[in-house]
Order: sequence, then structure tokens, then C-alpha cells
Amino acid sequence: MKFAVIVFPGSNCDVDMFHAVKDELGEEVEYVWHDTDSLEGFDGILLPGGFSYGDYLRTGAIARFSNVMKEVVKAAEAGKPVLGVCNGFQILLEAGLLPGAMRRNESLKFICKPVELQVVNNRTMFSSEYDVNEVITVPIAHGEGNYYCDEKTLANLKANNQIVFTYNGTNPNGSLENIAGITNEKGNVLGMMPHPERAVDELLGGADGLKIFKSIVSQWREANVVNA
Repeated sequence: MKFAVIVFPGSNCDVDMFHAVKDELGEEVEYVWHDTDSLEGFDGILLPGGFSYGDYLRTGAIARFSNVMKEVVKAAEAGKPVLGVCNGFQILLEAGLLPGAMRRNESLKFICKPVELQVVNNRTMFSSEYDVNEVITVPIAHGEGNYYCDEKTLANLKANNQIVFTYNGTNPNGSLENIAGITNEKGNVLGMMPHPERAVDELLGGADGLKIFKSIVSQWREANVVNA
């Protein structure tokens, strides 16, 4: 499987993403700059965290208009897995690939610490390696991770089982319904504020995030064997 790590001006978690895929999974991966006009040849798309375009206007608001985002939308529409983490999640929201919006943390402060997540839905291409209701520890690092949506959207998220991860115990940023990660209706686009790419090695404090990347690969291989 071949991954593209999208690099925007201001991305700072792209190296972590690259490491998770290449060194921990042993899969192919390349950095792809924001002005590229094609994602042909890539099987999975990763949008890393950081501060794309300095977070001017709103987080992800400018990155949403980057040339590569047209190709990310095409990849999503084609059913390819698209994972956006932290700023990547914010960009997916701005691009309309995921519903809802991101607000400043309730504390109005940047928060950087490990948090517990509950795997609410393990029947997705991003969470199949986990047990349902499994509690994992993954770090967060954001100032605007307070997920919000209207009542109708929330009802749809619940009805379609689009809520994949929720904060367990303590909600660090005030997100509606403790939401930490959601998918689109089709289930091939996941946005999450916690950083699984920073939790892929026990030497760094834990490897609970690695199963997200393993899930993507195993689901992709299963689908391609079936369709071969």
C-alpha cells in the first residue's frame, strides 16, 4: 500500500506520519507538497497536524483552497482512505469532507498531553484492529479542538455510526458529546484531533495509535484481494 503525506506550509507532524507508515508498518510513503495536481498512484491519503498557513482566518481555512485539496476530494470520492489528524481534521471540515466545525478549546488555552479515548465504533477501515469500547491513550496538542455541530448533524452522526472515537473520562477541550474523531457517511474519511502518529512506539510512551494505521492497511488489502 502506498501513502501520500500531504505537506502544507506550516505542517509540523508530517515527519511523524511518515515515520509511522514507513518505519512502523513498512509500507510505501511519500511527502506530497500542497501545490501538486495529482494523487494518482497513491492508495491512502494522510493530512498531518500543524499550523497550515499559520492558521490565519480559521484553522484549515486557507489550506482548504490548496491545489492538492481538489485531488484529496477526488480520492475521497473514489473511496480511498483519507485520514486527517488535528490540523488535518480541521482542513477536512473546512473542505466539507466531514460535517461540523472546530472552535477554540473551552479553556482558551493550548493543550498538549496524553488523553484516554474510547473506541466507539470498531467497524471502520480506521478502527477494525481495536475492540469495541476499547480504551486507548493517545496524545493531543491543539488550541482549537472543540468539535461542534448542530442537532441535526449530531443525530445523523449517531444514526450512521460516524462517531469513531470519544474522549474517555475527561473532555479536554469541550467537544460536543466528547467527540474526538468522526468519519464521513461513506466511512472512508476520518478526522480526529488526537495524534495517533505520536503513539506508535512504546519507547515514546505507548503504541495505542498504531492500530489505526494497521487497520487502514489490513482493510485496504482485504478489499483489494476481494476485488482482484
